[in-house]
Amino acid sequence: MHDTAKYLIHADITAKGVVERSDVVGAIFGQTEGLLGDELDLRDLQDSSKVGRIDVEIDSENGQSFGTVTIASGLDQVETAILGAALESIERVGPCRATIEVNRIEDVRAAKRRVIVERAKELLDEAFDGSMLTSQELVEEVRRSVRVEDITEYESLPAGPRVAESDAIIVVEGRADVLTLLRYGIKNAVAVEGTNVPEAIADLTADRTVTAFFDGDRGGNLILKELAQVGDVDYIASAPTGRSVEDLDRGEVMRALREKVPYEAAGSADTADDGAVPHPSASDGGSVPRTGRPAEPRAGRQRPRPTPDRSPPPGRTPTDRRGRRRSGGTSPPSSARRAVASGCSTRSSPSSRRDRPGTPSTSSRGARRSRRRSFSTGR
Repeated sequence: MHDTAKYLIHADITAKGVVERSDVVGAIFGQTEGLLGDELDLRDLQDSSKVGRIDVEIDSENGQSFGTVTIASGLDQVETAILGAALESIERVGPCRATIEVNRIEDVRAAKRRVIVERAKELLDEAFDGSMLTSQELVEEVRRSVRVEDITEYESLPAGPRVAESDAIIVVEGRADVLTLLRYGIKNAVAVEGTNVPEAIADLTADRTVTAFFDGDRGGNLILKELAQVGDVDYIASAPTGRSVEDLDRGEVMRALREKVPYEAAGSADTADDGAVPHPSASDGGSVPRTGRPAEPRAGRQRPRPTPDRSPPPGRTPTDRRGRRRSGGTSPPSSARRAVASGCSTRSSPSSRRDRPGTPSTSSRGARRSRRRSFSTGR
C-alpha cells in the first residue's frame, strides 16, 4: 500500500501502563468503528485498499508506554484529514488510559519529488562534472574529429585524402596548414614539413598542376625558392604579410587561392624588384641609361645652345661678304649686310619711298618747288 498511497498519517501514542502493538491496533479499529459512517469505516477502507496497513512501534519504560502510529492513505486530502482526526478520539488502549496525537500528514508525492530533486542534484554533480559542452564547443569537437579522420599521409607526409588522385595539388608548409584547408573543404593539400623539400614532393610536382601556398614571411619565401629549384611550380598563392596559413579564416584562404599568380610572372616581378630595369616603351618616350638608373626628366627650360665663334683666325683682316676689307675690324650694320647680300643699294628707290607710309608723293613735291620759285621772284 505504501507504493500506491498518497498520504501518510504520522501520530504519537502515550499510554499510562504497559501495552503492546496488538492492543494499539485493536483500540484503533474498535473505537473508530461506526464513528465516521460506512464510507469511512476503517475495515472497509482496508478491504478496498484505500487505507494501508497500520504500523505501530511502541516501547515501555517506568510503567508507561510510548511510540508512533503510521497509516497509509489512498483517500483525498479531506478524507485523510478526517481519518487522522478520528485517531485522536481514542482514549483507552487495553486497560490503560492513552492519548494519540497526529503531528503531521505527509504528502507521499511531495516526498517523492524531494527525493527525485536530491538525486537529480547528485547525478548532475557526478555524471556531468567537467563534461558540459556549449553548442559551439560541440560543433568544433565534431569538426575536429572529422578533420582528423580525413587527414591522411602521402609518402609519410601530412596530406588531404585526394592528393594521390587529383591532377592539381596545393603545397603548404606544415600539418596545421593541411588541417586548416581541410576545415574549409580543400582536400588536395600536402605539406613539405620544413625547409628541406622532400624528394617525394619534387616527384609529385612533375606531372601535377602545383600551387604553392606558404606563409607570408621569410621562411615561406625560402621554401618557395627551394621548391622551385627541385620541383615544378605553376602558381603562387601567399598569405598576407606577417601571417600564417593556419591563422586565416575561410574568406581569406579562398581569396588568396583566387588571386594566385603564375610563377613566371611572380619571378619576373621579383627580378624587377631586385634592381633590373625593364625596357621603356615607345609610348612614354623615355630612355634608360646604361647604369641601370632611369633618365632624369627634362626641365621646363632648356639650356641655351652655345653660339659658335665666327671671328677670323689670327693674322687675317675681317672682310665683308664681297671680299672687301672692313675698317676698324668692325662689321657693317645688319641692314647694309642684307642689302649687299641681296645685290641692291642701301638707298631706297623712289618706288619704295612712294610705297612707304608717310612719304610725300611726286606731285606734292613739285607744288612745293613752284611755291618756292614764286616766293623768291617776288622777293
